[in-house]
Amino acid sequence: MNVKVENLEKNTSKIIVEVPAEEFEQALKNAYSRNKGRFNIPGFRKGKAPQAMIEKIYGTGVFYEDAVNEILDKTYPQAMKESALDIVSRPEINIDEIKRGEALVYTATVATKPPVELGQYKGIEVEKADASVSTKEVNAELKRIQEQNARIVAVDDPEFKIRKNDIAYIDFEGFVDGVAFEGGKGENYPLTIGSGSFIPGFEEQLIGHKAGDELDVNVTFPEKYQAEELAGKAAVFKCKVNEIKYKELPELDDDFASEVSEFETLKEYKASVKADLKSRKEKSAAQTNENNVLKAAVDNAKVEIPAAMIDMTVDNMVGDMRLRLQQSGLQLEQYLGYLGQTMEQYRETIRPEAEINTKTRLVLDEIVKQENITVTDEALEQRIEQMAQSYKMTAEDVRKSLGSAVEDMRKDLACQEAIDLLVAEAVLTEPKKASKEENAEAEEAKAEE
Repeated sequence: MNVKVENLEKNTSKIIVEVPAEEFEQALKNAYSRNKGRFNIPGFRKGKAPQAMIEKIYGTGVFYEDAVNEILDKTYPQAMKESALDIVSRPEINIDEIKRGEALVYTATVATKPPVELGQYKGIEVEKADASVSTKEVNAELKRIQEQNARIVAVDDPEFKIRKNDIAYIDFEGFVDGVAFEGGKGENYPLTIGSGSFIPGFEEQLIGHKAGDELDVNVTFPEKYQAEELAGKAAVFKCKVNEIKYKELPELDDDFASEVSEFETLKEYKASVKADLKSRKEKSAAQTNENNVLKAAVDNAKVEIPAAMIDMTVDNMVGDMRLRLQQSGLQLEQYLGYLGQTMEQYRETIRPEAEINTKTRLVLDEIVKQENITVTDEALEQRIEQMAQSYKMTAEDVRKSLGSAVEDMRKDLACQEAIDLLVAEAVLTEPKKASKEENAEAEEAKAEE
């Protein structure tokens, strides 16, 4: 096998591969052996017709495609190594010369890793993400927990009128132009007023009505609605209120605190809630700081990314999404159908993100190179042990499942070390001064403490 490389513009190269005639001939024989059972030739039992007879009837190229695929599988990985190119895309294969008794010549057009011109990546200045916890946030969290522990109470007062957040049990049937439509009917449906689970404008029209009331609810379906035949159309729902229930919230007192936590007083519980919120916000802020520093370093760099490299990132993102959906029992094509998108439209939608991801990885790889960052075998082994514990596997099983991808993990760890370096070297400035309202709230919180 003879391999030549021709460098093209925009980080693209051609790998020209010449495969000796005898290797091509052997691949044709192998293709004949694999496929001969598919041919019915008069005078021969199925699968017993000679190769020359099949080629005479069906043409000399009848086995070319299968033979070429065998040649590519066998020779392209070796050609990649011999080319010494840093290839970052799948090859675009073209058969240049193919003839019985002569060398097979093909070219593989590939994108190569582009050079990266780093800008400032040390000492980057970004505003520190706010990790403070306000009284308002603490109260909102307490309200959420209060809602979780609410008691649903049936209304026995015939004069009681539906309010926001009440639960109305209704019969309903929808009509468009006087004709009932499919899926527009329900009986004794529990609708929480203000939940937004029905068409905009529906729930608000129930407010003020009592159990036993019958009413018409007039709405217009959104222009973008899942049932296209209803999109943008006016509809009338004939409704009857069967029953009303409401949520009875527990009092925020010491008894509540002791019931929902290990604390005896509300003051202690509120301090615990605030501490939990603080911990979560600090983790979130740390991630935000990291993202902002990394984004600035990537924005400061210059690189011309080959389109084929972005295409491959898109392919990988599509593959990841397919796997995630399959774990939920859903096919990607089915999911796209719900979104009203074709595969091509979906690929275009995620392409900008793919471009950012590709540039980010290229910049990190270059920082790893510039900073001489290396990941030791011990660090790699530690990561494998962590994965083993997480997936409840043995470290040996994790290594086997990773196979050659273990070196990709080493590269990922090196990139994370590069990110840690960026964050450690960054200058995190304090957030802008708080508003008068925020200062007042801080004083209130201080007074509570």
